[in-house]
Amino acid sequence: MDLKTLIRKLSSRKFWAMLAAVAVSVMAFFNCPEEIDVKVTSLITSFGAAVVYIVGEAGVDRARAEKERKDEPEE
Repeated sequence: MDLKTLIRKLSSRKFWAMLAAVAVSVMAFFNCPEEIDVKVTSLITSFGAAVVYIVGEAGVDRARAEKERKDEPEE
């Protein structure tokens, strides 16, 4: 898997939702207390939201930099 594919997968909200669902399912299977389920789900979703935001902003910054490069007069 190349870096571009990995970044695309990590920036997917569906990926983070799936990861939270799997974590809760595994914890339910092992009879973990409900408080732990909530804490782990909160941790995964907040981390996922941060990753999605960072990757999204990086894409916006890259597009802005490319546009500015094209708009600069050539010498």
